[in-house]
This record gives sequence, C-alpha cells and structure tokens, in this order.
Amino acid sequence: MNICFVTDPWENLKPETDSTLRLISEAVTRGHTVALLNPRTLTVRGNIMYGLFDKFEKVEKPFDRIATFYAKSKFKTQRLPVKGFEVMVLRKDPPLDWTMLNFLDSIKDDTWIINDVDGLRSCSTKLYLTTFEDSHEFIPDTHVSKDIDYLYNAIEESKSEKLILKPLDGFGGSGVILLEKSAMTNVRSLLDFYIGGSDQKNYVIIQEFVEGAEEGDVRIFMLNGEPLGAMKRVPAKGDIRSNVHAGGQVEKHSLTKKEKEICRIVGPKLIADGLHMAGLDLIKGKLIEINVVSPGGIVNINRLNKVRIDKKILDFIEYRYQKRESAFMRKQEFKREVEGERS
Repeated sequence: MNICFVTDPWENLKPETDSTLRLISEAVTRGHTVALLNPRTLTVRGNIMYGLFDKFEKVEKPFDRIATFYAKSKFKTQRLPVKGFEVMVLRKDPPLDWTMLNFLDSIKDDTWIINDVDGLRSCSTKLYLTTFEDSHEFIPDTHVSKDIDYLYNAIEESKSEKLILKPLDGFGGSGVILLEKSAMTNVRSLLDFYIGGSDQKNYVIIQEFVEGAEEGDVRIFMLNGEPLGAMKRVPAKGDIRSNVHAGGQVEKHSLTKKEKEICRIVGPKLIADGLHMAGLDLIKGKLIEINVVSPGGIVNINRLNKVRIDKKILDFIEYRYQKRESAFMRKQEFKREVEGERS
C-alpha cells in the first residue's frame, strides 16, 4: 500500500507526544511505501497534480523506540504524482488549509483521503458541534459569530453566569478564556481583540460554561464512528484549560453510560461525513467540541491503558484499502465479462 501523510514539518514533530508520528511509524514498520507531503508544494502540470514528497527508506527491522525511529529515519525527496498514493492521511494541525482541500478535490475519487475533504470542508472543527440541532441535552448553549453586538447580547441574555470565549480556529487550548457576567466591563474590548478590526475579521465562539470544568474534561478518540480509547485531562492549577498543550495532566478514564450514549449518537454522522478519525471532548456528560482536524491523544491513551490504538487505526486503514481494491478488481472482471459477451 502506498500511503502518504499530510502533516506539519518533520522537524516540528515531537517524538514524546505526537500522535501522527505513531501512525507514521506503524505504517513504515508494516512495510508500506510511506511518504510525507508538504501541502505547500502541490502543483499541477498537464492536468496532473504533483507534490514534493519525503519518502521513507525501507527498514530491515523495526525500531524499538519511537525516539529512535524519529532520529534514524531517512528520506528520499521526490516530486511525485499524488494519485500514485492509494491512501492519504490528513494530519496537519488546524486551521484548515482551504486551498489544499481544493487541490485534493482532483484526486479524491482515486485516492482514499482520511478525513474526507468534503467532510472537513463542511465540518470545520468547532462549527461541527452545531450540526447536532436536536441534541441540546448533551450540547451546551453555543454561539458562533463575528458580530460584536450579537455576541455581547448573547452573553448578557445567557442563563449561565459563566461562559467560555474561544477562537473558532484555535487548537490545543490556545485563546480559551473564562467570562463572568458579573464583570462585563471588559467584554466588548475582549470581543474586539479576538474578532479583529480588519476586513478579514475572525469568528469566535461563546459557549455556556459547564460546571465542573475545573475538574477536567474527557477526550474520546473515535475511529469509524466507534470509541477507540479515552483519557481524562485535568487542568493545571489556576487554569480552566485541560488541553495537554496548555499544561493539563492526563489520567486513565473508563467511559460512563452517558458518554457511551453520546458516542452512539455522534458516531453515525461521523461515518456519513467521512470523518473516520475524530476526537470528542466532554465535560460532565456535555459535548464541548468535536475535533476532526488531526485529533490527538494516541500517545497518552496508549500509555494509560497499555494499548496500541495506532495499530488498530492502521488495521482499519488496511482493511478499508483492501475492500476498495477488491471492489475495483471485481468491477474490472465484470466489465471484461460484459465486453466478452458483446464480442
């Protein structure tokens, strides 16, 4: 199987914590042809899309540690046709590169892209939550806008005394702050700062604060609509953000009955939208975010539960690839049979 990963630059990956690196290592270990693609190098020549790939050299035996794999991996840089890869895994950190998605439209019928470009285009990470209109019992009241007056009024009219303000395109807990209605004096100034004053204003999210957030949240890693693993993230002292990037600590977690029910409700829509890998963030049985752009957590879920969910993800990718190949071969056989009957 030829598989490429669209990810951040190799030198920016952190061996200790990077989920994508685990997937890459597992694919290389299994003997697949694996390459990394920098989306900025995508070009079209003669109506064929090319990219500059860093293709891994084959390894004779698996590296025993991820740090060794990271340090000793060797690449050959080549400009190659993107359609030469049967599978593409999109693992670049948010925000989404919309131009990249437009480029990939030309190959999506030939190359299986995870997550699906149309699904990503219509389900931007934090906006995706708002598509579950009939699930108010497990989704906190949420407003998304770049209209300062609208957001200010939404805060004033909220039944919750505390609210969360965060940028639409943020990740890893970046820019998340707590608002309190008892201190409205600086709210307009904050909204003005987050939204910006230029023509290219930024969308922000105002969300009902879920009581108990100071105790942490739960990250559930979803694969093909099913929960694959979970962990609890506890904020650092004096912080409301549970994200590991923001200093949060992780603990082992077993899904509650309510959390399993949320997964059961959300899972089918994830599959329908081609979002085979997703991260659900929950607080006290409330779904706070659905992360569909490079969801993380693999490293810590593995460590806390003594599992290897990266292996299960590669098993799934191989299974789906084989099904696609088998379906294609059957169709070719049927076509030959029909053409033979005609002749």
